[in-house]
Amino acid sequence: MKNVCLLGATGSIGLQTLDLIEEFSDEYKLTAISFGKNIKVAKEIIDKFHPLYVSCMDEEVSLELKKLYPYLEVGYGDKGLKEVAEFKTDNPIVINALVGSVGLYPTICAIKHHRDVYLANKETLVIGGKIVTKLAEDNKVKIIPIDSEHSAIMQLIHNHDKKDIKRLIITASGGSFRDRTRDELENVTVDDALKHPNWKMGAKITIDSATMMNKGFELIEAHYLFDMPMSKIVPILHKESIIHSMVEFNDGSIFAQMASSDMHLPIKYALMNPSHSKSLNIEPLDLFNIDSLHFSKLDSKRYPMISYAVESLEKGDIYPTILNSSNEACVKLFLEGKIKFLDIERIVKAALDNKEYEKYNQLPFTIDLIYEVDKVVRKDVLEGKFGE
Repeated sequence: MKNVCLLGATGSIGLQTLDLIEEFSDEYKLTAISFGKNIKVAKEIIDKFHPLYVSCMDEEVSLELKKLYPYLEVGYGDKGLKEVAEFKTDNPIVINALVGSVGLYPTICAIKHHRDVYLANKETLVIGGKIVTKLAEDNKVKIIPIDSEHSAIMQLIHNHDKKDIKRLIITASGGSFRDRTRDELENVTVDDALKHPNWKMGAKITIDSATMMNKGFELIEAHYLFDMPMSKIVPILHKESIIHSMVEFNDGSIFAQMASSDMHLPIKYALMNPSHSKSLNIEPLDLFNIDSLHFSKLDSKRYPMISYAVESLEKGDIYPTILNSSNEACVKLFLEGKIKFLDIERIVKAALDNKEYEKYNQLPFTIDLIYEVDKVVRKDVLEGKFGE
């Protein structure tokens, strides 16, 4: 029996993970969870799965939980995330389904406690990939991706020699606005941006998909997960989201992983790889209903955020943090109706080009520096440093 410590239990990935824990209850038990502010769903999870430890975002909510469930260990804030990642139990596994840079800290805590991390939190590797991968190597633990694109690559390269790989090809749906021109993006609304054509996801990642920042993050993740240079990682537009990634080998062979747009599959594969055993939660792909598959190049003028992600990695260790922090702040402002959709791109680029941040890249690259820069950049964006 594996005891699951689940960070981000009430989000989209968290809830789908719970579907699988319930289905495979003879192999997995929910032992500790964190959630943000959705106490209604959190109570449903507690009543159904009976975890031993629960952490939330705010102290006030934690006190309410303690009254409702006096037998529970309850925490909150960053300390609570740490305690979920480190919760003392037999055969622990840590699943990080948090959204945003908040996911880095508990990942590091889990690794330092010699625990494999099943990672759906993109920002962990985007802002701390160099540190996290070295730490995982030193502690002899695995970083296992829970992401349809990276799961596909992991499946495709299994038992293949890395030297035979010519390039990794990561597919992109194009997001909510893939059929609109740049001019047509001028006055799009939040509601428009949240209507993803293929996937059901949380608000933050759906906006990132619309700007294609999400795909930029995935390129950086792939760089660290598979130890491949960015020059060998290529994004490609594939509107159907049937093929989740491809691997091209030196002899010209291209292997593709196909599946329905269902996150249960990459979650299950992460938990049970290399097994492809059946799950009742996974919707099978009906090949007879696929009319055709389309592929096209991603235009950096149409989707500049992807090129900003590559640029951030090239500029130096701290620049992916600047990229992520400015993006997170912009998405918050956009969701609150305070900036326009295209302002997200403009502000992120302005942050990357800001001369004042160059001093941080001259300092030793540490977790403390990441947190410091994250705080500064986020504050600058939220206070309007880069204009409206």
